[in-house]
Amino acid sequence: MLALESNLLLIMNNLRVCVCSLILIGVLGFQAAIGVAEFNYGEALDKTFMFFEAQRSGKLPVDQRVKWRGDSGLKDGSLQGVDLVGGYYDAGDHVKFGLPMAFSVTMLAWGTIEYRKEITNLNQMGHTLWAIRWGTDYFLKAHTQPNVLWAQVGDGSSDHYCWERAEDMTTPRTAYKLDQDHPGSDLAGETAAALAAAAIAFKPYNSSYSDLLLVHAKQLFSFADRYRGLYDDSIQCDKQFYTSSGYSDELLWAATWLFRATGEEQYLNYVVDNAVYMGGIGWAIKEFSWDNKYAGVQILLSKVLMEQKSGAYTSTLKQYQAKADYFVCACLQKNDGYNVHLTPGGLMYVREWNNMQYASAAAFLLAVYFDSLSAANAKLTCPDGQIQPQEVLNFAKSQADYILGKNPKSMSYLVGYGPKYPIHVHHRGASIASITVLPSLVSCVQGFETWYHRPEADPNVIYGALVGGPDQNDNFNDDRSNYEQTEPTLSGTAPLVGLFSKLESLFGNIGPYHKRPTTNQPTQNYHQLPNTTSSGVPVELLHSITKTWNVGSTTYYRHKVIIKNTSQKPITDLKLQIEDLLGSFWGLSPTPVKNTYELPRWLTVLKPGSECSFVYVQGGPQAKVSVLSYH
Repeated sequence: MLALESNLLLIMNNLRVCVCSLILIGVLGFQAAIGVAEFNYGEALDKTFMFFEAQRSGKLPVDQRVKWRGDSGLKDGSLQGVDLVGGYYDAGDHVKFGLPMAFSVTMLAWGTIEYRKEITNLNQMGHTLWAIRWGTDYFLKAHTQPNVLWAQVGDGSSDHYCWERAEDMTTPRTAYKLDQDHPGSDLAGETAAALAAAAIAFKPYNSSYSDLLLVHAKQLFSFADRYRGLYDDSIQCDKQFYTSSGYSDELLWAATWLFRATGEEQYLNYVVDNAVYMGGIGWAIKEFSWDNKYAGVQILLSKVLMEQKSGAYTSTLKQYQAKADYFVCACLQKNDGYNVHLTPGGLMYVREWNNMQYASAAAFLLAVYFDSLSAANAKLTCPDGQIQPQEVLNFAKSQADYILGKNPKSMSYLVGYGPKYPIHVHHRGASIASITVLPSLVSCVQGFETWYHRPEADPNVIYGALVGGPDQNDNFNDDRSNYEQTEPTLSGTAPLVGLFSKLESLFGNIGPYHKRPTTNQPTQNYHQLPNTTSSGVPVELLHSITKTWNVGSTTYYRHKVIIKNTSQKPITDLKLQIEDLLGSFWGLSPTPVKNTYELPRWLTVLKPGSECSFVYVQGGPQAKVSVLSYH
């Protein structure tokens, strides 16, 4: 009997082990199928915007979150008699290089276009549009005539001889321009692409600004196409910093974005007619970057094809798609040996200097291609087999996860994210005490002697900066002088906006780092959008979009406008003019005068520093709000 009971117990225990094993295998299998998020992509996204704020040149806005920065470059262009204040500093230096800046704005806008809903749901559309507009406003200033584009401010050689804060700059701020006699089809083409993409991004929110961007985009494309040449042949000092490999890809890139922005067939005809001559269907590429746009062109045109909008151009667009497939298959290691190199830890590795920019850009492209394949219910056929769309997304996610800490060093290469990240960033502003803490001038040489070589961590954390990253063997040396690995760039960080938005929408609210941002700077739930304030008036209008939804083919937006008294005195009898208001409205009282509103009757005085708000709902662009009068 005892022997029988023992056998029965043994059988029962084995059954329990077997059932538990099956359950565990089932759970693991389910997790593998849906993907497991180990990181808070939403937090990473918020920090990414902080980096763009840290890179701002010009007069900083009152809602600037990166408080260790100050105004800088306020006389840029003055020696040449043109206003070139604004824009972005390129990397750890203070040169405003036009080509990578324009590419970065294009990528910001593309991410906004593809993932508008995701960004809005994360309450980040205000930050996104400001990041784009800080660049596009500068480009509008720089495009002073149809065939003139101011391409750069500052000289890389003299700038790199100094280690000083942007607020202390003593280096020459020489401005360089492109014109009919000094062409730059690559840079002018990329700027046209940036403005066209930004026009799409702004269309639902500020249609007049969108129209203005398109006017400049069309002019710049005509200039780039008619007067052909490499920009670094015209601006020789750039050859050692951002050497251009050609301009054909930028011309195709600009035309593709103009087709997407306008729907005008002439631009689609351009990419088809020039497909062979300009290499669009000839070059099989394994990188996508500020210099090489072919993979981006090919994936954009594949999207046109898969959306069945190619019409008579289907045959040529299929050839573009074949090259897009080549790029994706090479990333996935399914390209018959002609693959992108991966580090042992799984990072895409292209070049020694700032390699992370290639990984972030490729990951974004694959996320976009995943969406196109999924929407078309299509599969990818590679030389080494058929690929499901999910595998494309998985690779994009693997690159994002590597960046955020899933790597042999267990280090986040996005500064300020996670428990371990680079603390000796090759960045002048981050490495020198803030001007608010140390108001005295830090001279060119003093910066090197006192700050560049110091072993301590940076006094200012440059949140959201994607550094150059590890070498081909996953090794990383966190040293300020190791600029190849520790310097961040605009072009590396910009693709992360779309990528993180996509991943957060799929895998949000789980993972060990899913918590509120831990930045020292104050966060805000509202974002001041362009054209919502009146100059010289002590009233600030802060406009945000709090919700979106679709009814048929129309998208509706819930707009919230905060009215804030920024003065030290109470304000009474405030009158606002609201134009282009088409939908429902709450929070203000109408007056007998058309389009004129006043504070609600229960609120007769707006005290110093206090605020109130109103809400309206409508499709299309936002209403135009301005202050008419007050006491």
